[in-house]
Amino acid sequence: MGIMQRLMRLFGQPAPVAGEQIDPVSDGIERRQKERKPTTPGIRVLIIDDSTTIVALLRRMMRQNEFETLEAGDAESGIELARTELPHLIFLDIVLPGMNGFNALRVLRRDPLTRHIPIIMISGNEQATEEFYVHRIGADDFMKKPFARAEVFARIERLVDEDGIPRRVNVPATETG
Repeated sequence: MGIMQRLMRLFGQPAPVAGEQIDPVSDGIERRQKERKPTTPGIRVLIIDDSTTIVALLRRMMRQNEFETLEAGDAESGIELARTELPHLIFLDIVLPGMNGFNALRVLRRDPLTRHIPIIMISGNEQATEEFYVHRIGADDFMKKPFARAEVFARIERLVDEDGIPRRVNVPATETG
């Protein structure tokens, strides 16, 4: 599968037939007609993923919606960025080089600086996906790769409070006291 087909699949659109031209004017109009819950411009989103394609895709989606992005290719760098930059939301891949996403999630949830940040876990690995559902360890949501733009924003909207800022929805009592 070529890069164009993969990107089209990730954006939730059918891949063009060989030789078919994509109309840039109508591309994506339908997906943008759905009314979205408003978010506050300047929301900082940390993307922790070792796939440059996924990072580029999420960066583009976030920036088109006036979000600022921070990026890390591994868990250790992502944890450090989360601690120093305090993003409003984190996309965390499960399968990463070095420390995996499950261990990174545990570290982020135990740290008083980062435990309040909503985290959406992402993975294309079927085994990791199953493990996530069996051992839900403090993530706020999960997306399976490939994902569509509509799914990304639907998951963000579930975490947005009345001020348009992503917040954790199910904070255990031990974290609030």
